[in-house]
Parts: sequence; C-alpha cells; structure tokens
Amino acid sequence: MLRRILTAILITAILLPFLFFGVLSVGQAWFYPSILPQRFTLSNWQELLVGQSELQLSLLLSLLLGMGVAILATLAGFVISKEIARAKYKNRWLLLAYWPFVLSPVVLAILVQRFFLLTGMSGEVIGVLLGQFILAFPFAVIFFQSFWTYEILQMEQQSQTLGASAVYTLQQVLLPLAKPLLLICFFQTFLISWFEYGLTQFIGLGKIKTLTILVFKYVNEANIFHAALASLLLMLPPALLLWLNKKFVFRGI
Repeated sequence: MLRRILTAILITAILLPFLFFGVLSVGQAWFYPSILPQRFTLSNWQELLVGQSELQLSLLLSLLLGMGVAILATLAGFVISKEIARAKYKNRWLLLAYWPFVLSPVVLAILVQRFFLLTGMSGEVIGVLLGQFILAFPFAVIFFQSFWTYEILQMEQQSQTLGASAVYTLQQVLLPLAKPLLLICFFQTFLISWFEYGLTQFIGLGKIKTLTILVFKYVNEANIFHAALASLLLMLPPALLLWLNKKFVFRGI
C-alpha cells in the first residue's frame, strides 16, 4: 500500500509540470486571483506549427545544435578517451578534462570570448556550437574512461595480434561493446547543449536564440503563455530520452 502511494506521488510530481505548462500554453488573459486563465486558445500552438515563428525557429535551432554537439562530442570523446587511457600521464590529462567544469559557463565564455571575436564566430551558430562543444567534449572524455579498462585494451590488442585491422577491431569488437555507453553519452551531451544558457547567451551575443534563451526572454517580457509553451517544449526531449534510456539502453546493459 505504501509503495503504491509513493509511486502515485512520484508520478504526480513528474506529470504536474507538464500539465501546468500545458494548460498555460493554451491559456489567454490570466488575471489574479483566478487559478486558471479566463480564456483558452490554440493560437500559440498554431503559431508554432504553422509558418516560421520565432518559437519554431528556436526549436529547430536547439535541435540542430543539440544533435551536432552530441554527435561531435560523443565521437571525439570516445576516440580521445582511448588515447588518454593509454597515455603515460593519464591522470594529468583527465585533470585537464575537469577544467571547464570548475568555472561557471559565463566565466568560461569570457575567457574564450577573444578567440571567438578574432575568428568572427561570435554571434554565429558555428560559434555557439563550438562553445557548447567545449563543455560537452570534456564530459564525454571523462564518461568514457570507465569503458577503457585493462580488459578492453587487452581485447583490442589481442584482436589486432590475430590479424584483424584497426577498422575491423573497431567495428566488430569495440563498438558493439561500447554501444550502450555511446547512446548514453549521446543523450547526455545532447542535454548539455539543450539546456545550456550562459555560454550560449554570451557567445551568441543575443542573436542565437535557442529555446533556453527564448524561455528567459519570454519570462522577462512577462509573456507567460509563450514562456509556458517554450518551457513545455524544453521539457519534452529530456522526458523522451529518459524513456528511451529505460526502454532500450539500460535493458541492454
């Protein structure tokens, strides 16, 4: 009985934000002290689905940046983490990988801003992508260190000793073993990009309006209905990735 009650409380806590933002996203003219908006309309959703609205473009941009950062960080992190695992001064390299997380994203953006200004990437999508990659790549390197155990490295060496090429060993030995971790790292680095605000705002100069930037913009403008819709869209991918992790990834580990 207690377990059912706790489960019901947990499910309610998870679904309540979605329900709350869902109601506000179709609301209109909400005045104190009313609990619910006075009127309801689908105009906000129609604006998202039809035409090229600011919200629609921000959603597509966030998805593009998230996918790009996740793919680049996962692949680069997998390769570089292997080299670090074999390196003589492994711990020193890993210590460097933790450096971006010691600083806040805004402070980190200030430190690297001169590079983006000199290269002309400030206020550009490629600049924001590279800035988010600075955060996601070290995470991927640290994440994959647990995969490159002594047994895995010996297995790779034994495969090549038996005559297998490096490409064959990668495709037939390493990738099948690392597949669950690759998926998890992809999901995690996607979320790093998806929720990133400080560095994106600073390097993007306010021109690159991702969904996270747009939520804060709507909140500052007291546009609660658009803010609710943007927040709901911001919450959906993590919920979907959590379901995919549970259904496909963790079941295979």
